[in-house]
Amino acid sequence: MRRGAVLGAVVLLLATAALAEDMTRSPLPPPNPLYALPVAAAAAPEAAVAAPGEGLAASLRPRARPKALVEKVATARKGKDQGLDLASLAEDAADTAPAPKSKKKKKETASKKGAVCGVNAIKGEKIAPIKAKVKGCGLQDGVRVTSVSGVRLSQAITVDCATATALDTWVRDVLQPTYGGDVVELRIAAHYICRSRNNKKGAKISEHGKGKAVDVAGFVLSSGRLLTVAANYNKTLRRAHKAACGIFNTTLGPGSDGYHEDHLHFDTASYRSGAYCR
Repeated sequence: MRRGAVLGAVVLLLATAALAEDMTRSPLPPPNPLYALPVAAAAAPEAAVAAPGEGLAASLRPRARPKALVEKVATARKGKDQGLDLASLAEDAADTAPAPKSKKKKKETASKKGAVCGVNAIKGEKIAPIKAKVKGCGLQDGVRVTSVSGVRLSQAITVDCATATALDTWVRDVLQPTYGGDVVELRIAAHYICRSRNNKKGAKISEHGKGKAVDVAGFVLSSGRLLTVAANYNKTLRRAHKAACGIFNTTLGPGSDGYHEDHLHFDTASYRSGAYCR
């Protein structure tokens, strides 16, 4: 009987050992990702092992904001603290931003074509020096002008640049405002011609003979209506005539001397006593 008991104990001991061996050989569950080591930590034996849950916390941490965004947020908060209107600041920034190139700029650039005397609004061409046999006549630096400030001339005028510029100024600053910007053409009665003043024999050379004068007989409106000095010298036209004094050094018209009843005479002659206006 004792022998049987010993045999049973041996069998029980062997069974227990087998069971333990089977447990160690059974498949292990997959590792919990919460406790998994980062790849860098596994590759570097000297790196510290992450604590449980640290890997997950790192993976859920948001990425750092871009530096530019951080600066914008800080500026906005600072402005709010100081009571600034951020919407107004944005509008101001938009207003001060460089404006895109427009068609208007291209138009201005194109307007330089055909300009003379350094003024875009004066269209024409330079001409060769005019030499005359009569003493006092001639034009050294002349231009042939076809329009001023967008107003065409009924005939091209030969003058110097001082006279061309004065005519352009008068049309732009006086004539057009007086008639609501409605003038489209100047009727030219005379420009360069070598003759004496008022065609009098023995008189001094006219400013026309020096390229310093232009005579205006009237002008045309956009409607096609023609206004002439001879037929329409009313209060309005008289005001435009009077305002030419100072722009030109000489202005003559109806009632001045009997020689300018049908046109306005403008010239850039120099006088020691100032402008001569009648």
